[in-house]
Amino acid sequence: MRVFLVFIGALLFSIQTQAGDLKIIDKPIDFGKKRVELTKEYIKNHYGLDVKDITMNPKIIVLHWTAVPTLEGSFDRLKPELLLTDRKDIAAAGALNVSSHFLVDKDGSIYRLMPDNYMARHTIGLNYYAIGIENVGGKGDKSEDLTQAQVEANVYLVRYLKKKYPEIELLIGHYEYGRMKKTKYWLEKDDNYFTQKNDPGDIFMKAVRSRVVDLGLKDTSEF
Repeated sequence: MRVFLVFIGALLFSIQTQAGDLKIIDKPIDFGKKRVELTKEYIKNHYGLDVKDITMNPKIIVLHWTAVPTLEGSFDRLKPELLLTDRKDIAAAGALNVSSHFLVDKDGSIYRLMPDNYMARHTIGLNYYAIGIENVGGKGDKSEDLTQAQVEANVYLVRYLKKKYPEIELLIGHYEYGRMKKTKYWLEKDDNYFTQKNDPGDIFMKAVRSRVVDLGLKDTSEF
């Protein structure tokens, strides 16, 4: 019995140490006046809102994968202000590049790409209320290859964000976002602007959710 308790104590210490070692590293994407104006334009065209700035009151956390195998490759796709020319699937919806608030590497390193209360373009229909967390990986945009270190980092971030923004109510995976269409959070005016998503995988979402149950965050099964 004593050996068992020592083992459990060591395991808990290990988990606490891992969480304690995590930190958020600033690695800003290009976010100058041009991107701000493009964001305002996106908000007006897609949500029908004429805003003075691009700050938001977060209600949702959306987890993603980048479908790119490296940190720098993932960062390079999010960094420019203008949408890359190979994103023909969403080009008609505006020149604003896709972005995310955080990027998590395979080893669990967390990078903050932009202010977490600025609107980013990462989830159709929900951007105005959602903080995006991108995870390096997702081979072929299908393979669930995210790591345990990324699970730990996402758990850390979800807890950090819920503490910072107590009004956050939901935690969803990008592949679940279509289920939000009939909720109060969905603002998209163009019914044809929609893409099918697989990220960040059901296994990853279950792993993260199981570790943050105490936060009382809703998921799409409630809609």
